[in-house]
Amino acid sequence: MPVSFIVLAAGMGTRMNSDLPKVLHKVASAPLLHHALAAARSLEPARIVVVTGHGAAEVSASANAFDEACECVVQDPQLGTAHAVGMAAPLLDQMDGDAIVLYGDTPFIRPETIDAMLHARARHSVVVLGFQARDPGRYGRLIAEGENLQKIVEYKDASDEERAVTLCNSGVLCASAKLMFELISQVKNTNASGEYYLTDLPELARAQGLSAGVVICDESETLGVNTRAQLAEAEAAFQARARTEALENGVTLTAPETVFFALDTHVGRDAIIGPNVLFGPAVTIESGAEIKGFCHLEGCHISRGAQVGPFARLRPGAELAEDVHVGNFVEIKNSILDEGVKVGHLTYIGDADIGEFTNIGAGTVTCNYDGVMKHRTRIGKRAFIGSDTMLVAPVKVGDDALTASGSVITQDVPTEALAIGRAPQVNKAGLASKLMARLKAIKAAKGKA
Repeated sequence: MPVSFIVLAAGMGTRMNSDLPKVLHKVASAPLLHHALAAARSLEPARIVVVTGHGAAEVSASANAFDEACECVVQDPQLGTAHAVGMAAPLLDQMDGDAIVLYGDTPFIRPETIDAMLHARARHSVVVLGFQARDPGRYGRLIAEGENLQKIVEYKDASDEERAVTLCNSGVLCASAKLMFELISQVKNTNASGEYYLTDLPELARAQGLSAGVVICDESETLGVNTRAQLAEAEAAFQARARTEALENGVTLTAPETVFFALDTHVGRDAIIGPNVLFGPAVTIESGAEIKGFCHLEGCHISRGAQVGPFARLRPGAELAEDVHVGNFVEIKNSILDEGVKVGHLTYIGDADIGEFTNIGAGTVTCNYDGVMKHRTRIGKRAFIGSDTMLVAPVKVGDDALTASGSVITQDVPTEALAIGRAPQVNKAGLASKLMARLKAIKAAKGKA
């Protein structure tokens, strides 16, 4: 049976004190919204509808950047959670199967938890996700007998006995799409806020003789982000979980507390990650690779047996084949390094293709930008690029070719050729001491002035 998701992402997030819509603030280098969408997409849904409001254009663009199949609708005015979900009715009310409501500012609902809710739908018409709160505070309470949910009571409306209940409402809800929108059409706004609340749905279902159930998850999954402090808590929670998962999956982290992962980081077993490594978006590390300390990686792929760092930076489009070595203070961008390439230190490789077993000397720069356009450098197999070579793109260096240290290469270098592109050295006898004497005299004269 198909499943659809409705992700609520309309709120302004006033307490964030920001011009940026709340759901676009980042945890693990990804907007909060993307975390919710990733959980939804893992269940291969038929449709995902994102309900936007504040900053609708930005939020929609972000949703479509994550998955172009996301459909976005605008809630304007914003009249409560049931009203927000109702915005998706024109798209989903004729859909077969279930609909699940998630929240763009609640990033840690696990796919396994959503799957448990879908299984509970075999027994109940409406399923709500709850959690046992250490400090229930002002959360809405779930009044239940076993897994049978009687009602959801908002804190302000709860009796002392109901406030003593620690089973709280996460807001996540599942029902058949048709039933969900049918019940929403019956929700009233006869409350102090004058809003339409999704929490009314279980009681409305029971009034029609239908059953409502509750699935319980760990409280950590329900962490919502409403303030900068909670954003920092969410980052810490994500990183703690990601580090634990990496270690359990066979990755060596020599100083786990100093490694920072992104939402979509993939690291293979037996990879070694040194201290103070930061992963930006879209990084894949294959099994057996080693990332040494103080590296910053984003948008790159590192193959088995490769070594990177310390103090290296790999930018988007960097592709390292097996057994590539990238040393300290090397930056690589939009370049393909074939098997066995060595780039030892103090080098910039941008917009380049480098053939297998080529050695790049210290201080080499691919001069890829002319101020208007980028140009590509192509270096063949087993070439040797001498230290401090400037390769002015577009330029090609053939297989087994060499460049002399300190050369500026502006023309193609044929296979097996040695290229020397530097001015002849000229020695002026005795001129050094004369020049120094003159400079000292000028300095002394300025001191007396």
